[in-house]
Amino acid sequence: MTESRTPERRRRFLSSAAVVLSALVVGALTAAPAPAAGAVAWPGSSAVSTADGSNVFGSDLSGLYQERGVMWGVQNSGKLWRLVPNGSGGWKPDTANGWGSGKSLRFTGGTGTPDDEGVTLTGAGSAGGVYVSSERNADSSSTSRLSVLRYDVSGSGGTLTATREWNLTADLPSTGSNLGLEGVTWVPDGYLTGAGFKDASTGAAYDPGRYPAHTGGVFFVGVEGSAKVYGYVLLESGGFTKVATVSSGMSGVMELSWEPQAHRMWVVCDDNCSGQLRTFQVDGSGAFALTAVYNRPAGMANLNNEGFTLAGADECVGGSKPVYWADDSNTGKHALRKGSITC
Repeated sequence: MTESRTPERRRRFLSSAAVVLSALVVGALTAAPAPAAGAVAWPGSSAVSTADGSNVFGSDLSGLYQERGVMWGVQNSGKLWRLVPNGSGGWKPDTANGWGSGKSLRFTGGTGTPDDEGVTLTGAGSAGGVYVSSERNADSSSTSRLSVLRYDVSGSGGTLTATREWNLTADLPSTGSNLGLEGVTWVPDGYLTGAGFKDASTGAAYDPGRYPAHTGGVFFVGVEGSAKVYGYVLLESGGFTKVATVSSGMSGVMELSWEPQAHRMWVVCDDNCSGQLRTFQVDGSGAFALTAVYNRPAGMANLNNEGFTLAGADECVGGSKPVYWADDSNTGKHALRKGSITC
């Protein structure tokens, strides 16, 4: 039999319920983010180790790209690093040709300080230029400048001036000046046409022949504020066409990395998503679609990782190859960490 409540008892019941509800809401807002539904364990070893010397880079190391025996890294302060193996499974700054302390980057014309967040190469390798994504000019930090910049890295000078800038700001949704382009990666035309990729600008199958002098692939950029990935054909002339928009399904995008061996694009979040990583491939409709959701390796703390890159197929030994993360916060005086993934 249900006991009837007097008005006073009802008031006390409702008051208690409100307190409990308030506590639950506060707890939900302050608790560490939990792994997303559908996420599975990292597809490799749970072990992760540091991959750099103590306090070599300091904070703000962001995007990474491994080019065989060279690791390229960018720092938010407008710096590009060329790293070489340190002999113990990690990386150290190259001391040749002026790379010992990294090289300062400038926009075209030699002005400004790009807030570098991502780095990638095309099929031509670094000989064809190193491409950097920047979210603003640090000398005018309150204004977004969502750009992809290309640099010739063949010289020995300590400062590099961009040979080309593709300023995408007006073509992308408005976002905070510190919530812009975080990651950049390049996907070859050969994969896209073979997979039946659809060009969003035409609604038809992607045809590289429509776009003269465009590096033979599509650049994908990740925007932190919108948590989306956008595909662009960047023309040598400086023009560009948006050919794809991909929702990451996460609260932010911090890094992108194309893995040729597995024909998949990695979309990476930082500690705001508990270090989650997602993979995308072109599906039957011609769009990039989610194929897997991975938790970070169990042996790695929830770090502010803004960089991620995978070793090439040539390093796949015994069904495993290295992967690397860049920690923007330089936790424990280390910015680079190394793990492994099945291959």
